[in-house]
Amino acid sequence: MKFASLFPGIKPVIAMVHLNPMPGTPLYDADAGIEGIVQGALKDLDALQAADVDAVMFGNENDRPYELKVNVATTAAMAFVVGRLREKIRKPFGVNVLWDPDATVALAAATGASFVREIFTGTYASDMGPWTPDAGRALREARRLDRKDLVILNNVSAEFAHSLDARPLPDRARSAVFSSIPDAVLVSGAITGEAAKMNDLEAVKKVLPDTPVLANTGVKHATVAEVLKIADGCIVGSSLKVDGHTWNAVDPARAREFMEIVKKTRA
Repeated sequence: MKFASLFPGIKPVIAMVHLNPMPGTPLYDADAGIEGIVQGALKDLDALQAADVDAVMFGNENDRPYELKVNVATTAAMAFVVGRLREKIRKPFGVNVLWDPDATVALAAATGASFVREIFTGTYASDMGPWTPDAGRALREARRLDRKDLVILNNVSAEFAHSLDARPLPDRARSAVFSSIPDAVLVSGAITGEAAKMNDLEAVKKVLPDTPVLANTGVKHATVAEVLKIADGCIVGSSLKVDGHTWNAVDPARAREFMEIVKKTRA
């Protein structure tokens, strides 16, 4: 399995580098410019790697209001930023362009990312409007770009949205694995920083014993040990920030403390 090859023998902690708003988005800081984005990301990257997280993922969570199809300038700017940081990255890294699977795959191909996270399957009513991603198109694009090695993390419980599929979450997850061949499944809370329900994690893992299932949001210092008893890893962002606030910079001490808890859990 590609996931196990990327993370052999561990339940990985994938830490987020939330990039500052991209050029052209409403919250972009024109005075700091794209160099400000690079320097902010470098500071977070250094703190996370010093804490010995297992992997990092670059995402554009700050590009609010979110879009389902991003402007090409966003993908290009993210590629520039990750490219500037490339020689500093010592861990496996992934990318996520919210909420555009095609752009995410293209960014991974451009930057050499090992994995991607996105909503690849399902139909949702969302803050961004009707939402129907196309896994078939995105994965074919990965193949066209010669990235059949790309590890696909499919979030089956979209944030900022409600599934229009009446099937229970475990049934949707099991079906998505069969129909759309992701390498791992992610279970999320309702919004960024809000925890996935433990019973959702348990139910999805029960029907997918042979597929990695990760907690995608809201994992905290106080809960990570419990989460990793069930999940096959986690993605964490807000909990590692100053004061645990999503839009702040990474707090080196909080990141170290989080990983110390994880390592004790593994021992």
